[in-house]
Amino acid sequence: MKVRDLMTTDPITTTPDAPLKEAARIMVREKISGLPVMKGAKVVGIVTEGDFLRQEANRDQPYRLSLLEALFGEGGAEPAVETVGEVMTEPVITITPDATVSEAARVMSHRKVKRLPVLDDDGNLIGVISRADVVNAFTKPDEVIEDEVREDIVRRLLFLEPDVIGVSVDDGVVTLSGELENRTEAHLLEELTRRIAGVVRVVSDLTYEVDDQRIGKSYPLG
Repeated sequence: MKVRDLMTTDPITTTPDAPLKEAARIMVREKISGLPVMKGAKVVGIVTEGDFLRQEANRDQPYRLSLLEALFGEGGAEPAVETVGEVMTEPVITITPDATVSEAARVMSHRKVKRLPVLDDDGNLIGVISRADVVNAFTKPDEVIEDEVREDIVRRLLFLEPDVIGVSVDDGVVTLSGELENRTEAHLLEELTRRIAGVVRVVSDLTYEVDDQRIGKSYPLG
């Protein structure tokens, strides 16, 4: 399963000079935990719930002046934070759409972040994947996964009757059985099933009448 299969496309973004309160209102209204910060077409930062928490935690802390600053009048009150650019996290940890969901989960865990902007080969933002996306993928009910295999893949893509193929799902592990016309068809069913969100593993007991991947190949004699 790839990041592109789970990511939120057309993500909501903000800019470095946007008011911090406006960003907070967007996050509350849209029920999201972070916003990529854009400067033109490029991601320059990300503002998250953690940034707001740190800002609030520091609100009632007195501004700490060193002894020399206190004696010689240097420094003063801590400047008020007003824009996204003043609190955003940078540089941004990103990922590509072709990375696996497992890779995305490892990055989030190791770097202690909850969401990753997804960039294409040109560095343009094409989506966002969050911890919630990863978790939701692996909590999809088994019966929903089974229905997707039978209806979306077996019926609509392979043009077969759903009951021709045996499909059972147990805690996200899909077992496929039955006979198909050729090896390519069996391989396609296995691969498409692996790409369904929520599938942990595919166990294949599929057989086929013709190994079309060997037809036409020549082998040396002797």
